[in-house]
Amino acid sequence: MNIVFFDDANRDDLLPLTYTRPSAKLRLGILTIEEKWLKHLGVTEEASYITADYLSTKFPLKEEGDNLYINGSVCPSLDLVEKVMSLDLGEALLKDDLIIACRAASFPEDLEQDSQALEYEDNLTYLEGPHSVFSLNASELELDFDLITAGRESAKLSATNTIIGNRFFAEEGAKAECAVFNTTSGAIYLGVDSEVMEGSVIRGALALGDHSTLKLATKIYGATTIGPHCKVGGEVNNSVIFGYSNKGHDGFLGNSVLGEWCNIGADSNNSNLKNNYEEVKLWSYPKNGFRKTGLQFCGLIMGDHSKCGINTMFNTGTVVGVSANIYGGGFPRNFIPSYSWGGSGGFTEYKFDKAMKTAELVMSRRNVTLDEVERDILQAIFDKTTQYR
Repeated sequence: MNIVFFDDANRDDLLPLTYTRPSAKLRLGILTIEEKWLKHLGVTEEASYITADYLSTKFPLKEEGDNLYINGSVCPSLDLVEKVMSLDLGEALLKDDLIIACRAASFPEDLEQDSQALEYEDNLTYLEGPHSVFSLNASELELDFDLITAGRESAKLSATNTIIGNRFFAEEGAKAECAVFNTTSGAIYLGVDSEVMEGSVIRGALALGDHSTLKLATKIYGATTIGPHCKVGGEVNNSVIFGYSNKGHDGFLGNSVLGEWCNIGADSNNSNLKNNYEEVKLWSYPKNGFRKTGLQFCGLIMGDHSKCGINTMFNTGTVVGVSANIYGGGFPRNFIPSYSWGGSGGFTEYKFDKAMKTAELVMSRRNVTLDEVERDILQAIFDKTTQYR
């Protein structure tokens, strides 16, 4: 059966994280949503995608005679996977008006006419906004930990470490010295060739991705996901950092999501709780304004390729778009459009060619090339976000 992940109308609610990827490529827990589904389904072939046109070259669509279309914003559970796998050709699984999955020769333009709709009665894990990534990270990390480690034995770490509890797993090549791992509040997973440097204290849950590093005396607590290929230091609480991003120095990051190729300058901090303890609002791209999150704790949402200088201060509920460059004293505003250059004193447009030159340099340090496909995606985002600058 051919697997296709589709973005639904909620894709715009997940911006800026979905400017550069389909919803199924979002990471929470240990795995991306796509990786979760494929592992549950026992599928080793690559999936394809129904997504925004400007992303389709990098994330193409491949359809065959029998396709299983899965909503990329829905996380799998054992019961849900069973229901999806039991679909016959021409059937669709819905939760109220939300399409979870359908099985068809082509994606139905009219679901009521082209498919027989079946109702899913149980609870559903669905990403409603970018804040859902860190809000759901604790439960998804535990589920992914069980899924990945079942029937396997952890690699051994040096005897200089202290491991409390039994929900700990290290992949081959993972190393740590003189670190404390407390799994009594959540599982701790160390990916392939990851490293935890001396003096680090980790209170689970934590997923440290392949080839990622926790620097000296890092403090991690509260369902945090890092990596792959990241370097993180300082204090981190209940945050998700996508691949190839760095927060290498002291400073606090809490209840936040960073995209790929981001960099947080030394001693930068974000607020995750308002002084009056009120509910946090986040910028909504579909609303073109701020909307309530239902959360008291909500920090920073940052799109791919964005950076901030040393001592940057982010207010509670700040949304930063793609390829923004933020610096200077004071608190910048809590919605910073893509390709913005500046800080609390104001912003100008970050010229596209200048942004691409920086991206090339950053990516080349990790032996990754900024190719024409990636450049075209970033150009499309630059054009689409002009209205916000």
